[in-house]
Amino acid sequence: METRTILATGVIGAALLAGTAIQARNAGLGGGKDVEPTAPAALGKRGVAAEGRVVAYPGAEVGVAAERGGRLLSVRVVEGQKVRRGELLAEIDSEELRAALAEAKARVTEAEAQARLTELTLERRGRLREEDVVSAHEVDEARRDLETARARRDTAQAEVERYQAQLRKSRVLAPIAGTVTARQADAGETVAAGDPIATLADLDRLRVEGEADEADAAVLVVGAPVAITADGYPGAFRGRIEEVADSVTLRRLKPQDPSRPTDTRIVSVKVALGERTPLKLGATVELRIEPRQ
Repeated sequence: METRTILATGVIGAALLAGTAIQARNAGLGGGKDVEPTAPAALGKRGVAAEGRVVAYPGAEVGVAAERGGRLLSVRVVEGQKVRRGELLAEIDSEELRAALAEAKARVTEAEAQARLTELTLERRGRLREEDVVSAHEVDEARRDLETARARRDTAQAEVERYQAQLRKSRVLAPIAGTVTARQADAGETVAAGDPIATLADLDRLRVEGEADEADAAVLVVGAPVAITADGYPGAFRGRIEEVADSVTLRRLKPQDPSRPTDTRIVSVKVALGERTPLKLGATVELRIEPRQ
């Protein structure tokens, strides 16, 4: 009898110990079905590594092209030169256009004189019609001649405006203030409409476009601090995520580390620079994205 009592007591004690262990485990995990997912910040404590490239903000880098074809009389800028908005970059030969414009203006003068004459004719015939000296048909003819003369004058004026527009396109102007980062044409070359002349960039408006592995998407949040490093520059530059893509895409940047795969799927992030840096437009950089505090 005493032996059975001892065995029963041992079984009950083991059950109590097992129950206590299960309760402790459930308390640590949040309890069965009520377990909460680990917060993204906790996942990101190690930081997220990513590759990036220095780019200009939208509208801060533009390619300037010829708007009409012709021979370049001059290209007035060189790479590295700073220009103001509206500054003349290049000029296309427009000698024939200027001659055509002068001829069109002469036709306008001729058409205006003809219109004045037909207007006077209509006035005279109108008075004569009141005196019943001319017929109504003759008045109608004078009115038709006036309308025709005015239409010819308007056509000539439109031609003048067309040549003037073509002449404006002969002057290639800077659409933004910035630095000439590339010059693609030289004086004496013959260009077609759309051929590149130069590339301009506002180097005060730069940021980094980065690519992080899709597995790290949970810690990519707007406002997260970023450390930016680049070969040839000691230390790290400060930045902060300002945009996170809504979709996952294939990698476009080639990783600097050859051990990293090139066919992985990534999330694109835009990083605003937190300070002035010597980083060059187009430079490849390494990013270390830290969890947002």
